[in-house]
Amino acid sequence: MNDMSSETPPGLEPLLQMDKIMIFQKVEPIEVILGIETVNKYEVKNSLNQQIYYALEKSNICCRLCCGNSRAMKIRIIDNTDTEVMCLIRSLRCQTCWCPCCLQELEVQAPPGQPIGYVIQRWNPCFPRFSIQNKSRHTVLRICGPCCQSGCCKSVNFKIKTLNKKEVIGNIAKNWSGILLETFTDADNFEVTFPMHLDVNIKAVLMGATFLIDFMYFEN
Repeated sequence: MNDMSSETPPGLEPLLQMDKIMIFQKVEPIEVILGIETVNKYEVKNSLNQQIYYALEKSNICCRLCCGNSRAMKIRIIDNTDTEVMCLIRSLRCQTCWCPCCLQELEVQAPPGQPIGYVIQRWNPCFPRFSIQNKSRHTVLRICGPCCQSGCCKSVNFKIKTLNKKEVIGNIAKNWSGILLETFTDADNFEVTFPMHLDVNIKAVLMGATFLIDFMYFEN
């Protein structure tokens, strides 16, 4: 899973020398005041708190109102030159453990139109489980989350593990945002860590997995 094993898609060069990214969801005043679900917007920053991308959800209002956090959508990842470098595509699927035949799936494209990997929810009656797949749909990593996804004054951690689940190589942490933000908004902050030498495409897929985890567990 080394960076040298695959060509770097244009726009993903900042990820090459990174072992941590931070994702901050922006607070939407209309959503807070009126309680109407609006499109999500995010800032993606490096460990020095420098913005490298921003992300914008694309979905229709009927789907947001009727399907809530299960809605079909696209997320456009745009760099600081206003160039769309990635696209995350999520179709309308089930996300309950009682319906294991049509669980969540996210396709990661970089550049848009070129799939580089997938995030696949795996059935488990108690714990969040995901497979990280490359563009050939071969599973290369696993994500294992906790049974309880609510954490007061503490982070909620989704461990990134090797294929055999014996070694933890990274983490997706949903950080505590403070009592006001946690109570009155669904604006969430995440910190994603992974090995520096990890294939840049897989780093991008892990970033995509963070957005999927946000929608599934923290958008209610």
